[in-house]
Amino acid sequence: MLPMLRKNRASFPSLIDEFLGRDMLDSVFANETGISTPAVNVIETGDEFRIEVAAPGLEKKDFNIDLDGRMLTISSEKEFNKEEKEERFMRREFGYTRFSRSFSLPELVDVDKIKASHKNGILNISIPKMEQAKQKPPKQIAIS
Repeated sequence: MLPMLRKNRASFPSLIDEFLGRDMLDSVFANETGISTPAVNVIETGDEFRIEVAAPGLEKKDFNIDLDGRMLTISSEKEFNKEEKEERFMRREFGYTRFSRSFSLPELVDVDKIKASHKNGILNISIPKMEQAKQKPPKQIAIS
């Protein structure tokens, strides 16, 4: 059973993403607007679940990962300012990016051994399965 994805439905940008679709919004707005939600891969192997969050431009310090019971929430907030000064004018831009993704973890995972790492704009979260839930290799049963 894969972890169940739940988007934060309380925020206006998520509502827009779900109603109109991400592809349309991604072409209209730049990522700095905070409208789009990062793409997520959920992968199951015999030993673990892996969640990969593609968030280019975000650094390790920009993420928060919270576990409340069996609800794993990945969130980020980032504010940025850009200012250009020239001889006769000044241009100032600012932006704010925020997202939250929640996953309901199945009973068969070991929540005490969850690990996370960040490399090249990808946040990787490893969620190991409990020993009794791991897939066992095939074996031959002797007939008596």
